[in-house]
Amino acid sequence: MRTKLLTWILWGLVIILLFFLPKLVNLYYLSLFLGFVIYSLYAVTLNLLLGYMGVLSFGHAMFFGTGAYTVALLLKHIQGIPLLPTILLGGLAAGLLAVILSPLLVRVSGTAFAMLTLAFSQLIFVAALKFREVTGGEDGIGLASLPPLKLLGLFSVDMNDKINFYYFAIIFVALCLFLLWFYTKTPFGSLIVGVRDNALRMDYLGFNLSHIRAINLIVSGTFAGLAGATHGMLMKLVSTVGVLDIGTCFKPLMMAYIGGVGSFFGPILGSGILHILEDVVIRFTDRIGLVNGTIFVLVVLFAPQGLIGLFNTVKAKWFQKEKVS
Repeated sequence: MRTKLLTWILWGLVIILLFFLPKLVNLYYLSLFLGFVIYSLYAVTLNLLLGYMGVLSFGHAMFFGTGAYTVALLLKHIQGIPLLPTILLGGLAAGLLAVILSPLLVRVSGTAFAMLTLAFSQLIFVAALKFREVTGGEDGIGLASLPPLKLLGLFSVDMNDKINFYYFAIIFVALCLFLLWFYTKTPFGSLIVGVRDNALRMDYLGFNLSHIRAINLIVSGTFAGLAGATHGMLMKLVSTVGVLDIGTCFKPLMMAYIGGVGSFFGPILGSGILHILEDVVIRFTDRIGLVNGTIFVLVVLFAPQGLIGLFNTVKAKWFQKEKVS
């Protein structure tokens, strides 16, 4: 009971901090924080494959980029399109891509899955580079302005205002994270973990492994597309370098490993650490990739379960020591 009360108090403090954050920091740090929040959602969607289904994806950026480009193209070519349908269509497009690829991807695992996702991601990356007439190539697609947020015709909120967009993005991403957390706690979430831990037994029990893997891939791809759509609106620029390049593929992977693959909140912690680290390192050197790689190697060597796993191990040993004494 006491633990539950402390948890509710902690979440209440977090909500209060998020509400007053625009009054406490300038626009630069507000944008940095939004980047952390959006990449947290992106990293969690990758963790649905890596941590919950046990397959490593090297090409998750294809879903992230599909969502971002869908939003950019819709806003560029359809005047007056509402904000929420635009973002949801970005997620829908990424989910449709997952539907198209799932018949191939669900039949493989291990190295084959990782290489196939990387191949498809690079194929989409090259296609986006070559079709300059549609995607803008390396220059990308700039978003001059965002449509206002309208709900049931009751009110209209200007999303070009950074503070308004902050509140919208925080609420939207928080809702997506809650839905994904709830998804992992459902009986179907248990099936995904069962496929990861003992696929042969799940097959003997009569479950269709391909269907389970396909549904999880579609859910992961759809929410990665929603993250990409929100990221495109935040940056107001969608280009291949930033939403489809190899760095965008590996960034959520590093976040998941650093925070802890076996935990739902691990990738969120990893996203926060990487964003803070990059903001500090860029003040002294431009070798951010070298620093990130070093941190990643150290975590893999000395904390293979991530920082949350390391914390749980230390906590278990501490309580065990207290019981003995």
